[in-house]
Formats: sequence, structure tokens, C-alpha cells
Amino acid sequence: MDSAALLTEIGALLLGLALLGRVARRVGLTPIPLYLLAGLAFGHGGLLPLSASQEFTEAGSEIGVVLLLVMLGLEYSPSELVGNLKRHAPSGLLDAVLNAVPGAALALILGWGPVAAVVLAGITWVSSSGVIAKVLTDLGRLGNRETPTVLSVLVTEDLAMALYLPILTAVLAGSGLLMGGLTLGIAVLTITAVLVVAIRYGGFISALVSARNAESFLLGVLGLTLLVAGVAQGLKVSSAVGAFLVGIALSGEVAEHASQLLSPLRDLFAAVFFVFFGLHTDPRSIPSVLLPAVALAVVTMGTKVATGYLAAKRAGIAPRGRWRAGLALTPRGEFSIVIAGLAVAAGIEKQIGPLATAYVMITVVVGPLLARLTDIGRPRRRVRRIAAPAAAGAPIAVDDLIGPAEHAAMLPTQPAPAREPDAPSVLDETSAERDDVH
Repeated sequence: MDSAALLTEIGALLLGLALLGRVARRVGLTPIPLYLLAGLAFGHGGLLPLSASQEFTEAGSEIGVVLLLVMLGLEYSPSELVGNLKRHAPSGLLDAVLNAVPGAALALILGWGPVAAVVLAGITWVSSSGVIAKVLTDLGRLGNRETPTVLSVLVTEDLAMALYLPILTAVLAGSGLLMGGLTLGIAVLTITAVLVVAIRYGGFISALVSARNAESFLLGVLGLTLLVAGVAQGLKVSSAVGAFLVGIALSGEVAEHASQLLSPLRDLFAAVFFVFFGLHTDPRSIPSVLLPAVALAVVTMGTKVATGYLAAKRAGIAPRGRWRAGLALTPRGEFSIVIAGLAVAAGIEKQIGPLATAYVMITVVVGPLLARLTDIGRPRRRVRRIAAPAAAGAPIAVDDLIGPAEHAAMLPTQPAPAREPDAPSVLDETSAERDDVH
């Protein structure tokens, strides 16, 4: 490998991503579609195919997925996970049925088979937490009465991925019914065991990786995450799920500190992940699946609107708030690409990659525009900032890109390092004090 060419390609790629990110934020969009376009431009069949940096982008994309999931796990404690599953199970079940079925149905209609149906069901099911967090922040809706409902749907989807990904891994590996059931059983036992260990020995695990020196602390957390992810991958549970469970096991000040240190790494490697997915998608194959992608986007954006509307109605939200909740949930993003990437790597159906790319790009561009529809014709009113009593006026920082930190970023900034309480309940307490203002 030519080291000069490698460094040149990586440097040019990262610089280009930085410029694309600035352009996206300038026009009020998430950079995800631009990262995908960059991958398409420099991949197989693109304008200027890259060769020397392929190994780097492949390894970087694997690390990106792991960091996305461990950051998600850092935002929840085991008790919060169990509580969310019990409290929002009906809305989560409705979400799964309304949004997974269209994807599975399209795969069967196209003749791609049942395995592709399982893949496409996951692609259309999960909304993008990062894009939705950015939209809610830009529109000043973090304190709205319907926001806890939106968060509950997102949290339930995130948790469901911990069970879906092991099932998908078994299916993609070509396992039979017996082996698939065994893999699922191992996944359930692993998740249960980790939750029990996290509840009883979370303090010990946190102390194990804790260090006053930031360098030692970062190496400890990252090393533990990659180690567990690798072991989980070896057990056919999925490295992503293993990373998620590591995040769950860490708690308190350690989780807060880890989230701060890992965020820049997560942003870097997550961007590389999206580019890598685009690199392995031939842009010449997109036109043939563009019509199905558009049709699927229209149908599943409609089902997401129905999901949010019905969930908000169940929570007693006024009609306008129900529409806002539904329209906010339409974008898909990081998890859809993760699922499609697993399918592409397994060689299940060569058109899944192009279809997923087109589908995600449509929803992440159109979704934020749809979310603004309820504001048309209504004067924008300033919503008072949510803040903790001891930190009144402190701004709420929401991650601009993707991944697991968004739910916690929607919460009040706390001076103490303790774990945040369940996001919906905190927002609900604040929002209940005022009328539905947007």
C-alpha cells in the first residue's frame, strides 16, 4: 500500500466531509445524505473511485457502528430500559406493525425472498434519532407537550434493535430455524445477563474503567467496548448489541465522562461509516430502484405520521400536537443504513444497498420539510428555555449529527454528574406547565 496515496486520500476525504457538513448545516439539513453522496461519488462506478483508503474506511465503518451503539447505551440505565419497555410497549408494537410491514411486503413483491423481507422491514421501521433531534431543536419544540411521545417512540425503537439485530444476524448467516432460535436465545440470555450484572455490579464495572487521566480513561472505555463487541460478534449476537450493552453497564459520572470523550470519535467514524456505505453502492444501480424507493418512502412516511399521531392521541395531546408528533418521526437514517450494510456484506440481494441509499436520502431530506408544515401560517412564538433550577438559562446542546446522545441532549442540563431520569417524564413535567404553543 502506498502510504502517500493513503494519507492523501484520507485527508482529502475528511476535509471534504467537513465542508459538506458545513454546507448541510448552513441550509438546515442533516449531513447524512451528503455523506452518502460523497461515498457514491468516490466508490465503485463513481466519478473518482478511491482505492488506497478502502481498508481504512472499512475498518472505520465497523468502529463507527460500535461507537454509535455504545453512545446510545450510555444514555440509559438498566432500570430506565425496563421502565420504558413496560410503559411504551403498546406504542412500540403499533410502530413496528405499521412501519415494518410495508418494507417486508415490498421485498416479497419484488421477489427478493423472505430474508430480504426481514432486512427491508428493519430499514423502514426505525426512525433517525439524530435527524429528529436536530429538527425538534431547530423548530423550538423541545419543550412541547408532544415531545415526550416522540421520544418514547424513539427509545422503544432503539431498545427493539437490541433484539432485532441478533435475529437479523442469524438470518443473514443462513441459519436454519433451530440455529436461528438458538441464536435468539443466546442473545436474550446475554442481554438479560448483562442487565442483571449492570444493575448489581454497574458500580464495579464503572470503577474498572474509571481513571483520572483522560487518556487512560478513553483507552479503557474504548478497549472494553471493542473487546465486548468482538466477543459478541463471535457469539453471533452482533457487535452492535455488545457495544450497546457496554454502554448500559456504565453509569453515573463514568457514563457522563465517557459520553463527552467518545462523542468526537463517534462523529468521525460515523461519518466514515456513511461514506463507506456509499463507496460500496454503485450509483448506476440506483435509477433501477428509484421508483420503488420513492413509493416506499411515501407509504412509510405516511405510516410514521399515523404512528406518531396515534401515540400522541393516546397520551392526550391536542390534534395539532398529534400531527407534529407524526410528521417529526418520518426521517430514517443511521440504523437503516446499518441494517442495509449488514445485508450488503452478507450478499443477500445486490439491490438492497441502492434501494436503502435512495430511501434514506428521500426521507432525511423530505422529513424535516414535512415537520415544518404545522408551522405554516402560524406566528413563531418563543418557548422559554428548559433549564435545571441550579443552572437556569443553561443552553440545551443537541448533537448535530447522529446517534445515541440525542435523547439525553433533549433534557435539562444538570450540574450533578448523576444519570439523567427518563427523558419523557422530565420533558412532560416541564411541558405540562404551559399550553400547546406551537
